[in-house]
Amino acid sequence: MTEQTLIEAARVSKAWPFQEAQKLLKRYPDGKPGGEPVLFETGYGPSGLPHIGTFQEVLRTTLVRRAYEALIGARPEDGKTRLVAFSDDMDGLRKVPDNVPNREMLAGHIGKPLSRIPDPFGAGFASFAHHNNARLREFLDRFGFDYEFVSASQRYDDGAFDDALRQVLRCNQAILDIMLPTLREERRRTYSPVLPVSPSTGAVLQVPVEVVDAEAGIVRFEDEDGKTVEQSALGGMAKLQWKVDWAMRWYALGVDYEMYGKDLTDSGIQSGKIVKVLGGRKPEGLIYELFLDEKGEKISKSKGNGLTIEEWLTYGSEESLGFYIFPNPKSAKQLHVGVIPRAVDDYWQFRQRIAEQSLDKQLGNPAWHLLRANGGFDGAEAPGAGESLPVTYGLLLNLVGVLGAGATREQVWSYLGNYIDDPDPARHPELDRLVDAALAYNRDFIAPTLERRAPTAEEAAALKTLDMALEMVAADAPAEELQTIVYEIGKQEEFGFESLRDWFRALYETLLGSSQGPRVGSFIALYGIADTRRLIAEALARARSPA
Repeated sequence: MTEQTLIEAARVSKAWPFQEAQKLLKRYPDGKPGGEPVLFETGYGPSGLPHIGTFQEVLRTTLVRRAYEALIGARPEDGKTRLVAFSDDMDGLRKVPDNVPNREMLAGHIGKPLSRIPDPFGAGFASFAHHNNARLREFLDRFGFDYEFVSASQRYDDGAFDDALRQVLRCNQAILDIMLPTLREERRRTYSPVLPVSPSTGAVLQVPVEVVDAEAGIVRFEDEDGKTVEQSALGGMAKLQWKVDWAMRWYALGVDYEMYGKDLTDSGIQSGKIVKVLGGRKPEGLIYELFLDEKGEKISKSKGNGLTIEEWLTYGSEESLGFYIFPNPKSAKQLHVGVIPRAVDDYWQFRQRIAEQSLDKQLGNPAWHLLRANGGFDGAEAPGAGESLPVTYGLLLNLVGVLGAGATREQVWSYLGNYIDDPDPARHPELDRLVDAALAYNRDFIAPTLERRAPTAEEAAALKTLDMALEMVAADAPAEELQTIVYEIGKQEEFGFESLRDWFRALYETLLGSSQGPRVGSFIALYGIADTRRLIAEALARARSPA
């Protein structure tokens, strides 16, 4: 596949990253003026630690970035695009987070910019924001994202935003005309686009502000002690209200693309109007739906009903998280541990399928986009396309489930030797990571509730027939031969199964303690014929001695 072939296919693809990237082609039909790179941005509030929401926004933006590069025939190293991870660390601390130490110390700094508050963790950082910014960079680096970190407080303090701030002061009344109609009467009385920093307390003030001299950056306001103060709004002596700040950032940095959650829809509308007043242009982007918990309720950090990225990576993989996040961003997704196993296996199925697909199908394949996100390029191909796992995650979970809560890595790999030729963890690093994940998932979610039921009389008869058939086959019989044996037993009318599905469900519930499971032939080959016959004997014993 040539790059030109990829460009032509990408320009007609219906995959959402390409549809989003098309907006940028329309924005700049002849490229960005002056040959400047197209700028993608994601925002982050450093009052808390990065989480799955942070991951999904950077990942999805990266996918659009790579799709745009494909549309114009560029490579990451060509410098045609940039991704900025922007930290809003000039914000004033509104309340003390519940999950930090030294909360009493932080309480004495309410209202001050996050970048001017001591680090409560005592980790040697210059401020609370510096600590959380370092965590953000560590977080993004962990996943190999290609980005540039930008700190709001640094830009305010070193004067990089001063020209844009002067423009805000020049347009102060026009911005008020946009914002005041959207506010409650009480809020209107104190609202100002500019939030000065108190010279007496260092707090970010929510007070009316008069623009004295826009060109010099001078403003007048009443300080917390009641005194009227005239001071510069430049050089870190003020910040902007959220919606004005967002618009100013777009204007100052020249942002071309930024996505955001549905909860910021109104902010996006107002900021879009403000950036136009400033003389800039609202970025392209999409509004994505938010995550829900397993009950379909909105995830709340204060409720603790979400799923952390550490939890996902304990029970799954980074690629599976990306795969789960990939489909239609405009649809809400339930986020809980129960979705992880299927996401893992679906990712690998889609990844294996790439090599067999036509180009138009590849461009709609989530794994194709994920492999290109941070993996570089091999011509126009996605690196790693067509690879597969020798054992599915679902099969691993079933194996670990029958081994019990005390199962070990060594045990699992010894059983894997029944199924793959070279059961060496070093040769199968992805599978080895999933072995650890399966052990953790079984320990925390399967083993505590696992219960194998006693078979009915008809099921017991079918299990006896299966046991006799297994006694007759070779110990190294292939999975397909074993699957055929199971299949033929289930079709026998004497056992009374209305469908093969009922027979397989009986096998899962009596042998594995689950209502669903893997291809039975594959499980028998993996677990071993002798051990499978032992499971059958245990099930038949339960039938004879019901609890």
